[in-house]
Amino acid sequence: MPAPAPAPVLLLDGASMWFRSYFGVPSSITGPDGRPVNAVRGFLDSVATLITRYQPARLVVCLDLDWRPQWRVDLVPSYKAHRVIEPAPADPGGEDSGPDLEEIPDDLSPQVEMIAELLDAFGIVTGGAPDFEADDVLGTLAATERRDPVIVVSGDRDLLQVVTDGPVEVSVLYLGRGLAKATLFGPTEVAGQYGLPTERAGAAYAEMALLRGDPSDGLPGVAGIGEKTAAALLTQHGSLAAVLAAAADPDSGMAKGVRAKLLATQDYIAAAEPVVRVVTDAPVVLSRPSDVLPRTAIDPARVAELAERFGVGSSIARLQRALDALPD
Repeated sequence: MPAPAPAPVLLLDGASMWFRSYFGVPSSITGPDGRPVNAVRGFLDSVATLITRYQPARLVVCLDLDWRPQWRVDLVPSYKAHRVIEPAPADPGGEDSGPDLEEIPDDLSPQVEMIAELLDAFGIVTGGAPDFEADDVLGTLAATERRDPVIVVSGDRDLLQVVTDGPVEVSVLYLGRGLAKATLFGPTEVAGQYGLPTERAGAAYAEMALLRGDPSDGLPGVAGIGEKTAAALLTQHGSLAAVLAAAADPDSGMAKGVRAKLLATQDYIAAAEPVVRVVTDAPVVLSRPSDVLPRTAIDPARVAELAERFGVGSSIARLQRALDALPD
């Protein structure tokens, strides 16, 4: 009989998940002291669902230690600048909707602290990197994995650039429409969805995003080049470097209008490329020496006390049932 497939590593985009829980679970859900615990309940329930669905042996909740790193702002000053000035409206209904991850509602911040306490007491590992975003933590852990397949869980489409077939499979569970309607993307799915070359679907997605731009992140992209044009250019020429080389060559056959747009924004493209690309060598620090998923809480007395204080005993029980059902 063939050997069983290795259990995956789950890499969770913590902020993305608890923000979506906050806006997706009624704020009327409160703890014994009257404080909302909707994000705590929703996050723990989502983790339990993911464990049941994917049967991981290892799991890391990845943290946003710097949502707007200065080094990215130095390269593109408009990067997330509008988020500093005014909050983005929450619209949980759209495909890529969800609250602005930097505009933290007053009653969410305490819940993030509750989640952190519960994860620590349970022994579930968190990971972060000073001066880097959660995307970079996710990207680094995915890129450096050499043993088990990886599933990145996030509501941020930027993470689609990390999909790959090797040296281990890296997929992205995209939560844009919620966990119940989440879509699992590998290279084939990213290539098919966006019309990109399959053999380098992840890298091509980042290059398409660079050319297309992303107003929600303050990235203008190349004026006049949208997603479809960017994807077509990358499919035709193979890579961003080849697209730019064709733009610089009058005999390449590239349409004059497209060539002019690319040549006019060469400086922006050069500056924005490292801003758009997820870092794969960030100095990630894990909260514990091992990311192996504990089968029971490492500090059960503390978990019980926190569960009672926060009023989330049912979610803790659901998480424990999911862990109990994991194969030996």
